[in-house]
Amino acid sequence: MTPTTPRGSVDSAVTATVEHRSGAGNRRDPDSVKHDREARRVILSSYLGSTIEFYDFLLYASASALVFPHIFFTNLDPIAGTIASYGTFAAGYIARPLGGMIFGHFGDRVGRKKMLMISMFIMGIASTLIGLVPPASAIGPMGAVILVILRFSQGIAVGGEWGGAALMALEHSRSGRRGFAAAFTNAGAPSGAALGTFVLGTFAAVLPPEEFLAWGWRIPFLLSFVLLILGLVVRRAVSESPVFQAAVAKAETGEQSRPKIPLFEVLRRPRALVLTMLGAASGFALQVLLSTFSVSFAAEQGAERSHVLYAFAVASVLQIPAVVFFGHLSDRFGRRPVILLGLVVFVLYLFPFFNLLGTQNIWLILVAFTLALGIHAAVYGPLAAFISEQFGTSARYTGASLGYQFATLIGAGFTPTILASLYGSTGGTSLTPVIGFLAGMAIISAVAIYLTGESRDVNLHTHSH
Repeated sequence: MTPTTPRGSVDSAVTATVEHRSGAGNRRDPDSVKHDREARRVILSSYLGSTIEFYDFLLYASASALVFPHIFFTNLDPIAGTIASYGTFAAGYIARPLGGMIFGHFGDRVGRKKMLMISMFIMGIASTLIGLVPPASAIGPMGAVILVILRFSQGIAVGGEWGGAALMALEHSRSGRRGFAAAFTNAGAPSGAALGTFVLGTFAAVLPPEEFLAWGWRIPFLLSFVLLILGLVVRRAVSESPVFQAAVAKAETGEQSRPKIPLFEVLRRPRALVLTMLGAASGFALQVLLSTFSVSFAAEQGAERSHVLYAFAVASVLQIPAVVFFGHLSDRFGRRPVILLGLVVFVLYLFPFFNLLGTQNIWLILVAFTLALGIHAAVYGPLAAFISEQFGTSARYTGASLGYQFATLIGAGFTPTILASLYGSTGGTSLTPVIGFLAGMAIISAVAIYLTGESRDVNLHTHSH
């Protein structure tokens, strides 16, 4: 059903272009063709930008599992060192809601595009500097302190990145294709994970272990500066969100008010924020399970560390089209049914997943990661549209960013530490506490998603928080 454009609205032309499909057979007017071309360019920009940012952010996840315990926490036993390293990993997730709040405020006030440029710059510089932090043998505990500061900066940056990238793709797209378009932003996460894991795994494979730990792990972080330049060039070429421009135009004519502090608009009716952050939390817990604990677990069971990294990288590449596919599926069947199905299937898969990881057979480990990431795509693919559509335009950047980033904090920020501690409490002999924790989180998310209204058909121009 084609959405109706409000009469007399200053954004009628934009709405007609963004959400109206012509019924005149296959003929399409030039403005429609031009819009679709720009929408594709924005989607590509969101995907590439998200890939670069998550390369930086998730590269740290792999390094925190495989490198940092041996570089910055050498005074601790192996298990304690891993837990301490995961603690620095959590600093990025603690910072993400703050980044969402800051960038969300200005993104709702001055525009999406400018904030995306700034967030990418901060991320690129922080990641590059991580590659230059001296080890504990040179500066003692100050290395870990600097690492936490830079990780916190990464969190601020990615806290602003996701909301802007998702909204740019969502708000440039036609009704009925928003799940598909916004899914490309989330597809940047497995793309970035694959790229970061592949690069780190390559250096781990070609260098002797002592050289890799001495300097080889730093190269992937230093490459972030090259990716930063590429990302800024791509981002500079796209146009501002037409939905945001329409809202600004309506505010200038007095047709619609815009809150001076979008955060207050979100907190005034907190139900959407609470339900989205709880609903998405389990998806991030499962995501970080795969990128941290599972990699370490497979290596501890006797599999070659570099081979495990490669298996995860290949599976992440295979997840990319799955994320987009499930985003498209949510356009047809709704966001909630697809996400709920993904959560149920993933929990059922946890025991077989760990059994496959423990085989030491790299091909079975690849199958384990491929199936896990494919199932996870059902949760992650529709998530960008699901969260963003819960909020009105005047506070959408702030609301979506906070919902998403609080979900990452709850679901992923401390999960590696919790999982390592639960597993360690059994002496490394039982995974039951780990699986029980993940299943409990999935139940909480499922209830929150069930209580959230279906958002597939909302009109972004008229929807208010």
